[in-house]
Amino acid sequence: MIGQYPAKLDDKSRLIAPAKLRQKLGETFFVTVGVNCGHKCLTIYTEERWQAMKEKYDSLSVSEKASPTSVLFIFATECTPDKQFRFSLSPSQMRYAGISRDVMIVGRAGQAEIWDMEEYAAFEAEALAPDKLLASLEAIGL
Repeated sequence: MIGQYPAKLDDKSRLIAPAKLRQKLGETFFVTVGVNCGHKCLTIYTEERWQAMKEKYDSLSVSEKASPTSVLFIFATECTPDKQFRFSLSPSQMRYAGISRDVMIVGRAGQAEIWDMEEYAAFEAEALAPDKLLASLEAIGL
């Protein structure tokens, strides 16, 4: 998944998934709390990636399940968009990510993220600083 897609929440806290991401997201996907470079956002996982994470979580010991790892599941919602490809965010997800109305949905390789527009602008300004961009390129072997 790639790209940036500005969007607005409607009065029922629903978003329309960007057309270019719909096929990759599939008929069912999962939204939960996330973080990127110290900034709060929501992360969207395909059903396949979610199931892989769930299997890893299920294999943890009881004490490991009591760790902060469980918040990924506590704050998650299973999304099956309607015919217009609208899906809802929960109030707790919106509070966590500071989302009010305007958001940016971004593709991030095998997942996507939902950002409050102002938080995304701050993240983008930091991420595009030459030293950070160079470090990112080096991290992927370029």
